[in-house]
Amino acid sequence: MPHPAPAVVARLAGGLIASCQPVRGGVFDRPELVALFALAALDGGAVGLRVESLADLRAVRAALDAAGRPVPVTGLVKRTEPGTAVFITPRLADVRALADAGADVIAFDATDRGRPVPVAETIDAVHALGALAMADVSTEAEGVAAHAAGADFVATTLSGYVPGTPDVPGPDLELVARLARAGARVVAEGRVATPADAAAARARGAFAVTVGTAFSRPEWIVRAFVDAVGGAAASTGGAGT
Repeated sequence: MPHPAPAVVARLAGGLIASCQPVRGGVFDRPELVALFALAALDGGAVGLRVESLADLRAVRAALDAAGRPVPVTGLVKRTEPGTAVFITPRLADVRALADAGADVIAFDATDRGRPVPVAETIDAVHALGALAMADVSTEAEGVAAHAAGADFVATTLSGYVPGTPDVPGPDLELVARLARAGARVVAEGRVATPADAAAARARGAFAVTVGTAFSRPEWIVRAFVDAVGGAAASTGGAGT
């Protein structure tokens, strides 16, 4: 059965989760700066945070504690593992480390690819540590299976990133709708680039919506504008110069 933690579930219901994950190796890739992004997201009305890496998670948790803002934090680690394509919180040791670092919710890859640890075993480990489990999936079948195994949330994070899943410009709204109909608490995540995308996900049944790149990766945001400006100049033949 899903872990109860009603206060966390109630806090996230119907809201925006800000994914504070900088471009690795970029100028904002410093735990203290990620913590500032987290506080800025809360100032904007985010109801929860999603943070990758133990160092960033510890910094964010410390900043929240110092500011007296006990919002739910979803923690994860990303790591390439030999022999598997699973890279979001692949090992039970990662689950334990994230719980120790202060994660209220632990996100993990719940795809049906060859994996180091079965989905159900990962969920049980998360619950045993007093946290909630967020299953990051790419298909309806994966989401339904994770929900049946006790995942507290099912996120559409990996749709479009796993071979054979829809490569669409925005969020996979059809997957959101199908998982919502199946009874899962669906977190719409992946390519939510605009407020309209977020609203559309909620309209299709998303329990909550996660936004990341559009908020916490200024390098990528600026690049999108640069590419658009360059494309416009090319299409007009440099008119006005």
